[in-house]
Amino acid sequence: MKQILAIDGPSGAGKSTLSRALARSLNYLHLDTGAMYRAVALAAIEAGVPLNDPEGLDKLCSVIDIKLKDEPDGLVVLLDGEDVTEQIRTPEISIASSNVSAVSEVRRQLVRLQREMGAQGGVIAEGRDVGTVVFPGTRAKFYIDASLWERARRRHEELKEKGADDTLEQVMAEIEQRDKNDSARSDSPLRIADDAIIVDTTYMTPEEVVKYIAEKVRELEKD
Repeated sequence: MKQILAIDGPSGAGKSTLSRALARSLNYLHLDTGAMYRAVALAAIEAGVPLNDPEGLDKLCSVIDIKLKDEPDGLVVLLDGEDVTEQIRTPEISIASSNVSAVSEVRRQLVRLQREMGAQGGVIAEGRDVGTVVFPGTRAKFYIDASLWERARRRHEELKEKGADDTLEQVMAEIEQRDKNDSARSDSPLRIADDAIIVDTTYMTPEEVVKYIAEKVRELEKD
């Protein structure tokens, strides 16, 4: 039986890369919950809605259309029909999404949408509260982590490939602030589910992580 696979962890731990690879390996749908919050943040900035305005963000979430599409080259994020995949990966949107994700009204609307997307199983959902809030009943829960320095190094390399000139120190400071925001928010803070398997990827290759988790999931599919 196909599972709902919950992948949680802090910023820069490699959740997106891992989830894409697992989706291909297991033939599952990749549900990037973080990308959905980033899309809301982008929509709010473009619409001039303050990132700390619950009522305004609630209204915004009720009218915007967010869709995720698995393509051969990776996940495509559509906001009101426009491809915003690259736009939502900037440091500015990263910090903004941390702010909007702390707003209960935003979380309520997106959690409902995420549950609808994953209702039939065969889904890899990644984020910061997937195993604790969105799909607490799933048996396939993994918390992906890595050292702060390694997470910053990975994100820095990713940004360099896209032409950004942020320094490693800047990226590390942004990730550290994101960690504080995500862990301190009152609504659905980042935490490890009691029954999650913790995977420290600091010294693991992406292939090793994929193999390890895929084997665990296939064992669950047999039950």
